[in-house]
Amino acid sequence: MARYFDIHPANPQRRAIGQVADIVRAGGVIAYPTDSCYALGCQFGNADGIARIRSIRQLDDRHHLTLVCQDFAQLGQFVYVANSVFRAIKAATPGSYTFILPATKEVPRRLQHPGKKTVGVRIPRHVVTQALLAELGEPLVSSTLLLPGQDEPMTQGWQIAELLDHAVDAVIDSGDCGTEPTTVIDFSQPDPEIVRYGAGDTSAFE
Repeated sequence: MARYFDIHPANPQRRAIGQVADIVRAGGVIAYPTDSCYALGCQFGNADGIARIRSIRQLDDRHHLTLVCQDFAQLGQFVYVANSVFRAIKAATPGSYTFILPATKEVPRRLQHPGKKTVGVRIPRHVVTQALLAELGEPLVSSTLLLPGQDEPMTQGWQIAELLDHAVDAVIDSGDCGTEPTTVIDFSQPDPEIVRYGAGDTSAFE
């Protein structure tokens, strides 16, 4: 049964954030809000958690999971950012964007696209997510909480807790969050490609 955490969206309770972080460190999978809808997350390097996220969403290993990072310095440990795109990516973070970039050796193969050796990364603006990332001191491996057969991601914490009660270990409810997934931009090729149009403005990348 999933633990349910009602966390203030502007002033997250430190004790609750610490409890969620402990669940993540113990191998748990969580559902948590971001500035662009809810996501599923687990600890970096948690092979079982990654498999559970893929199972919940029915994803194959060619679907990019995302490393949700606290800041640009942390992001830079896991992807190579070419000088030509550094300024554009830096200007768009934190925000509702996911960037696909070549992975560094810090990223396990199971998280990389098997053919391209790339990984998705993002830096969210959401206060609660930032508090959790600061407590963990490392990225969350994440995927948008879009269930098989659904056209739109889930946005209500209480509803997620009811539906995924036995599939996840914790649900964070911080009230309304974004209702649209991130904009996904692939920077692994010479010319950037907008893979998915979402919450982030694409004008700077077109």
